[in-house]
Amino acid sequence: MAHLDSEVKEECLREDLKFYFMNPCEKYRARHQIPWKLGLQILKIVMVTTQLVRFGLSNQMVVAFKEENTVAFKHLFLKGYSGTDEDDYSCSVYTQEDAYESVFFAINQYRHLKNISLGTLGYGENEDNTIGLKVCKQHYKKGTMFPSNETLNIDSDIEIDCVHLDLSKSPQDSWKNSSFFRLEFYRLLQVEISFHLKGIDLQTIHSRELPDCYVFQNTITFDNKAHSGKIKIYFDSDAKIEECKDLNISGSIQKNTQYVLVFDAFVIVICLASLILCTRSIVLALRLRKRFLNFFLEKYKRHVCNADQWEFINGWYVLVIISDLMTIIGSILKMEIKAKNLTNYDLCSILLGTSTLFVWVGVIRYLGYFQAYNVLILTMQASLPKVLRFCACAGMIYLGYTFCGWIVLGPYHDKFEDLNTVAECLFSLVNGDDMFATFAHIQQKSVLVWLFSRLYLYSFISLFIYMILSLFIALITDSYDTIKKYQQNGFPETDLQEFLKECSSSSKEKYQKESSAFLSCVCCLRRRGSDDHLILVN
Repeated sequence: MAHLDSEVKEECLREDLKFYFMNPCEKYRARHQIPWKLGLQILKIVMVTTQLVRFGLSNQMVVAFKEENTVAFKHLFLKGYSGTDEDDYSCSVYTQEDAYESVFFAINQYRHLKNISLGTLGYGENEDNTIGLKVCKQHYKKGTMFPSNETLNIDSDIEIDCVHLDLSKSPQDSWKNSSFFRLEFYRLLQVEISFHLKGIDLQTIHSRELPDCYVFQNTITFDNKAHSGKIKIYFDSDAKIEECKDLNISGSIQKNTQYVLVFDAFVIVICLASLILCTRSIVLALRLRKRFLNFFLEKYKRHVCNADQWEFINGWYVLVIISDLMTIIGSILKMEIKAKNLTNYDLCSILLGTSTLFVWVGVIRYLGYFQAYNVLILTMQASLPKVLRFCACAGMIYLGYTFCGWIVLGPYHDKFEDLNTVAECLFSLVNGDDMFATFAHIQQKSVLVWLFSRLYLYSFISLFIYMILSLFIALITDSYDTIKKYQQNGFPETDLQEFLKECSSSSKEKYQKESSAFLSCVCCLRRRGSDDHLILVN
C-alpha cells in the first residue's frame, strides 16, 4: 500500500512538472485553459507603447523649450556671441576693455529685457527673495606681480565680494561708477553674474495640454583662473518647472487632460493585473521546486543540480515584474505631471522608456517557443558566462589605454581631455569610427608626444580590432555552433528532463496511439479535480 502511494505521489509530481513546463498553446490543448497572461502581455504592449509615444512627444516640447531659451539667453546676454560655443565655454575676451564691456553689456541687457526679448519672460526672485542681479567676484586677497622682473608676492587666500543690483531703483548707469567694478586682473579669478527669469511655455496649448511655468536660474561666469590672457565666458541656465499659480484657459484642453488621465489609470490596472499573475506563477513555481527537491532527495538520495533548480525560476516573469513596477510608478508620475502637481519629466521618461524596452524584449519569450526563433536566446544564454569573463580581462587592457591616453595625449588632443572622452574615443576606434580624424588632430608641438601618439593608436587599434574583437566574435560563434549541433542531435539531458521522460505503464498503454505533438499533454489529461490546486499556471 505504501509503495502504491509512493507511485501515485511520483506520478502526480511528474504531471505537475509536465504541465508547468508546457507553453500556452500546449496548456490550451491539454485543458482548454485560456492563456490570460499571453493576452494580457499583448494588450500591455499596445497600451504601454501608446502611452510612451504620447509622453515622448510632450517631453520633446519641454526639452526643446529649455534648449531654445538657453540659446536665446546667450544671444541676449553675451556680447559678440556668434551662435556657436567655442569649446566647453560660449565665448572669450582678450582685452580689459572687452572684459568690462562684456560685463556691462550683460547687466544692461537684463535691465532692458522686457523691451528687447521675443520670449514670454519676466524677472524672477533670487535666493534672497529679491529681484535683480547678483554680481560676485573672486580674487586673491592681496599681492603684487612684476613679470618683467620675474617677481611675485601674492596671498593665495581667496576673497569673494558680492553686490546686488536692483536696476529698477538705481539711476541710469550709476552702478558703473562703483568701486566694485574696478577689476585688478592680475589677481582676479572670476566674475559671476547670476539672475532668475520666469517664462511660460505656450506651445503645449497646440497639443491640447496645460502650459508649464518655468524658472530659469542663469549664471554668466568670466573665468580668469588660468591668467593666460584669455578670459573664458561660460553661460549656464538651469530650468525648473513650477506649477502655474493661476491658469484660466478656455477650450477643450481640460477635457483632453481628463481623457489622458483615464488612459493612464487603465495602463496601471493592466500592469497591476500582469504583476499579480506573474508573481503568483513564481510563487507556485517555488512550491513545485521544493516538492521536486524533497522527492528527488528521498528517492535517489542525492541533491538536484543547480541548473535544474534554476529551471523553475522563469527569468521572463522576473523581467515582466520589473517592467510592470516601473510602468506603474512611471504612470503615476505621468498623471501627476499631467495634473501639474509634479514636474520631474526626466525620471518619468527613464521609467517609462526602460519599462517599454523590457516589454518589447519580453516578446522574445513567445518567439522562443518556435525552434527557428529560439537560436538567439539559447546562444545568448550559452555564451554569456564566457563573454563576461573575456570582457573582464579585456577591460583591464582597455582601462590601461584609457589612463595612458588621458595623461600623455590629453594636453595635445581634444578627444583625450578627460577620462570619459578618452573612453568614448577609444570605443569609437574599436568600432572603426573617426580613425583618420583621431590621427590628424594630434598637435605636433612635441615630436616625442607625436611619435608616442602613433605608437599608442596603432597598437590599440591592432590589438583590439584584429585580436580582441575577433576573439570576442569567436566566443559567440562557438556557442552558436554548439546550439545548432544540440538542435540537430538533441540537448544533453539533465535529471529533471530524464524524470519528465519517464511515464507510468498505464499512461503509455492509454496514450500510445496519440500523436507525438500531443504526448507532452498526456499526463495532464488524467488529472483529478482534487489536484487542481497543484497546477502551476506558466
